[in-house]
Amino acid sequence: MKSGKIILSNILKKSHFVPIRQQECYRKFVELLPIRFQSAVAFVYIKNETFFIALSHPGYKMEFNYNKELFKTLLASISKNIPSCQNLKVEKIAIFNSKIHTIDKKQDTGTVPYYSELSSGNFDTDTLDNETAKIFLDIKEIIAKNLNNGK
Repeated sequence: MKSGKIILSNILKKSHFVPIRQQECYRKFVELLPIRFQSAVAFVYIKNETFFIALSHPGYKMEFNYNKELFKTLLASISKNIPSCQNLKVEKIAIFNSKIHTIDKKQDTGTVPYYSELSSGNFDTDTLDNETAKIFLDIKEIIAKNLNNGK
């Protein structure tokens, strides 16, 4: 009886499953990028010996354009060192902004970042105006509440 892993590997060796095998190479490429670039990549693909990199935000485009040679070197080392990725042939690299945005699984999707309170709330409230003094006292209470919640 063949195991599921052996069956899947035999299926993936067939010629019409080349795009699925290439996805593994694309994933390796993104994993080998510096961390600041990994979150910027929405998706990648190869078409007519051109490697397309889709970015999740337009702010990364200039930095990616400056590092095209790094990407070519990285692709060459992947095709040289990983046997299943030997057919990665890239003449040029095209970088474009995408409307599709990836969600970083490592990021917490909470709505508000919470920080520990840095203030102790010990400050003078010597004012001539009672309304301003009340505002300062309210601020002190908020700081004290944040200190108690943080511990």
